[in-house]
Amino acid sequence: MFNEPHPDEVRVISQRFGIPNSASIDTYLAHEGYVGFMKAAEMTPEQIIEELKVSSLRGRGGAGFPTGLKWSFIPRDNPKPKYVVVNADESEPGTCKDRLLIQNDPHQLIEGCMIAARTIGCKLGYIYIRGEYRYLIDIMDKALEEAYAHGYLGKNIRGTGIDFDLYTHTGAGAYECGEESALLESLEGKRGVPRIRPPFPAVSGLYASPTVLNNVETFCAVPAVLRMGGQAYADLGTPKNGGTRMLCVSGHVNKPGVYEVPLGFSMQKMIYDVCGGIRGGKKLKAVIPGGSSSPVLRADECDFPMDYDNYARMKTMAGSGGMMVMDEDTDIVKVALRTMRFYAHESCGWCIPCREGTTWLRKILTRMDEGTGRRADIDLIYELAKNMLGRTFCPLGDAAAMPTIGFVEKFRDEFEARLRENVMPVTSPDQLIAIG
Repeated sequence: MFNEPHPDEVRVISQRFGIPNSASIDTYLAHEGYVGFMKAAEMTPEQIIEELKVSSLRGRGGAGFPTGLKWSFIPRDNPKPKYVVVNADESEPGTCKDRLLIQNDPHQLIEGCMIAARTIGCKLGYIYIRGEYRYLIDIMDKALEEAYAHGYLGKNIRGTGIDFDLYTHTGAGAYECGEESALLESLEGKRGVPRIRPPFPAVSGLYASPTVLNNVETFCAVPAVLRMGGQAYADLGTPKNGGTRMLCVSGHVNKPGVYEVPLGFSMQKMIYDVCGGIRGGKKLKAVIPGGSSSPVLRADECDFPMDYDNYARMKTMAGSGGMMVMDEDTDIVKVALRTMRFYAHESCGWCIPCREGTTWLRKILTRMDEGTGRRADIDLIYELAKNMLGRTFCPLGDAAAMPTIGFVEKFRDEFEARLRENVMPVTSPDQLIAIG
């Protein structure tokens, strides 16, 4: 179910992993369960938001936006109903932490939603679970039943005067629905395609009403913030990067797994100490640090404190926490092709730069992998990817473009090594069409 804990881990949201019957409400209540909510019930919404701001908790889904600031955008005077929505559509390759959180500690997620509901004055929420995670629905629904039975959901929760109902909803397996506006469209029973923004969900989200939408890990961290206090949570990490982060480490390491470490933890130490080093005693070649959409890092770039600001300094991103480690034998061209096959398949086709860009990149990378590429193809791959950036309705186009750009920039020599001897530069659109 999960890896053995490591001494360097700081287990905050994974502290109940491994406890017998950890998914039950009895176990949760015996280990500080719902303490954060009961504290929040005695606080004003403004006080809760301030505590979240002090904590420096940032969204764990990819963007890293400050959670307290995000919740503060919900308009207080809007007469429409307000909603809490959990993004449990964990579809980013290399990422599986949300699955473990739901599987092993679903009440922690429920409590996080309850605190959010208290903060924004919400009475109804939904947990949108990835289509391939259907087996988690039973776990989550059982936890919801327990919460209702013990008075932690429903009317007048534990005598606080707070009303809140929470339900599960499953997607149909589309990666696109991990994007928040596409998720909301799907939740409303429509095709899961992204919305044009603004307006943003905080103003016009589910059913055109103010909505707080965060991923599973973010909601799970909220009870800890309230229980520990914002400053104590912030002190676990680095300035402006509070708390801990769950990292899903896969690839060529001796001890792959899901680990919880403080923000600012060394990547070098993560690979060689926590994960036991590179498999077979081989050399490190590259790391994709935050799921398949994050730009790759060379081995000589993998020694820095892992927080949001340092990821940005390294011109990559924390992303979803899916850390994929590659050894010296890894074929980067094949990695690029495999990545693009995924994005071309998952593109909803709504906008041309993404639909056509991912298709053409897949075609050209396929030819490159087969050894029939042309020298001009390398620059063509790079320019196609660059022209996708910032030109799509949703981040999927960027998610496909950014890693591709990184592969070409940092491992151009590998692409050149795959070229055929007879080079023929592409000089016209007609020649580009002929490629396909």
